[in-house]
Amino acid sequence: MHKYLNLGKKLFPICRSLTGIGTLKTLKILKSEMPRLQIKKIRSGTKVFDWRVPDEWNISDAYVLDKNKKKIINFKTNNLHIVNYSSPVNKVMTKEQLLNKIYSLPKLPDAIPYVTSYYKKNWGFCENYKNVIKIKKNYKKNDKFKVVINSKFKSNGYLNYGEIFIKGKTKKEILISTYICHPSMANNEISGPIVTLAISKYFLKLKSYYSLRFIFVPETIGAISYINKNLNKMRENIVGGYVLTCIGDNRNYSYLSSKYDNSLSDIVAYETFKKLKIKFKKYSFLKRGSDERQYNSPGVNLPIGSIMRTKYGEYPEYHTSLDNFNVVNLKGLTGGFKIVREIIKNFMYKKMSQNFSKIRKKKRNVPIASVKCEPHLSKRNLYHSVNFGQKNIFMKYLDFIQFADGTNNLSEISKCIKISLSKTKKIYSTLKKNNLIKII
Repeated sequence: MHKYLNLGKKLFPICRSLTGIGTLKTLKILKSEMPRLQIKKIRSGTKVFDWRVPDEWNISDAYVLDKNKKKIINFKTNNLHIVNYSSPVNKVMTKEQLLNKIYSLPKLPDAIPYVTSYYKKNWGFCENYKNVIKIKKNYKKNDKFKVVINSKFKSNGYLNYGEIFIKGKTKKEILISTYICHPSMANNEISGPIVTLAISKYFLKLKSYYSLRFIFVPETIGAISYINKNLNKMRENIVGGYVLTCIGDNRNYSYLSSKYDNSLSDIVAYETFKKLKIKFKKYSFLKRGSDERQYNSPGVNLPIGSIMRTKYGEYPEYHTSLDNFNVVNLKGLTGGFKIVREIIKNFMYKKMSQNFSKIRKKKRNVPIASVKCEPHLSKRNLYHSVNFGQKNIFMKYLDFIQFADGTNNLSEISKCIKISLSKTKKIYSTLKKNNLIKII
């Protein structure tokens, strides 16, 4: 894995996002290592279920100049300094106005936070808290600052993604999904694509029973776009699979189950951890946070789990500039590669003629989600438009929708999402009012 660690360090500084030059550059570098990888694209503005592919976003520079023309915040020193998908700006501001547009983390004073505003035009800077304190102390109230963000949106742009297909003895497939949209974070971003690449090259040399499909997509919108384009084929062929993310540190092993924790994906993963005598932390689907959300969602219903070392959100450096190659190391990546390799190998020995998961029967007069994949809550003012690590008070809306798959009544959904029936009924009313739930 030395080669892949070095590849990760090469990919690390690229400014990636949902779309744009940096994401395409990342895919091209991955393709240079694995020529079988196909780079594909979906045009901006394309409707994908409840969403639209956003305009392509690119940025060349961003900075803040003080009264002495000194750059006190500079995108070119670290691309996390800018709120991802920031609108172009060129203006003079007061200290108070500037401070209101800077995000920082007082509890991690050395860390630059990762902040996004993908679906609502906004802008901002991110800085470590120590430097924010210096700005507060070293400048007077009436001091002026020049703020420049050189970014562009292309309505005729594209969302790019990558795909590798390795044919097995059967057309039935195992899906391995990872994401390529986070800038300058080693575990939360880089580890997934490089371990996925290493796994694809390993199985390319073998004759496997199941076919293998590896996709490299921008998180959420990329997975939704891919499902929108390929849903019928995915339903017909995919027998299971995994999202690979945060798989390069050497602290823990983790597994997040598919929705009902009874799929072939779950069974094989648990058996493999046990066989290898590897201790791991098990997370329920209620703790989801990556693209397993889309694959397991009502109307899609693909049994995909997530394999991780330390789970996203469970390590202190998560979504900050401290998520670097002090967090990801050779031993961590090697461990991540080995567990995924062995899980896929063990998957190959299972026969789909066996009934590994309980068949859930559809019911009448139960709530069911009216859209496939997760709905776009922020356009209904049911979700934060700027993602800055706040506790998502609307997560229970998404929990309800996930289990509104036609097999659960309100009482059963209440138990699944672990809240009272009275609160479940209130959520149901809100979702029904917003046409996100219907009764069948």
